[in-house]
Amino acid sequence: MPQKIVFMGTPEFSVPALESLVNSHHKVLAVYSQPANKANRGQKIIPSSIESFAKEKSLNLRTPENLDDDEEYNYLKKLKPDIVDLVHFE
Repeated sequence: MPQKIVFMGTPEFSVPALESLVNSHHKVLAVYSQPANKANRGQKIIPSSIESFAKEKSLNLRTPENLDDDEEYNYLKKLKPDIVDLVHFE
């Protein structure tokens, strides 16, 4: 039975996990990633690897500044996911 999944991750090493979900029979409802940051000497805004992958695959991408927000909480609640898959590393 296909699961409705919300994926949360930013680091490059989380792309294969998201790709595996996209290629499975499950439904990826949304992808959460940190907002793009300024990087390098030119201070260009560089999207995360997850953001780039999600846009390439036309996935529902969310990049909130903060998840501790009523609006974001209500949005996530309306999705009614079966699973929230969080890939995190500090």
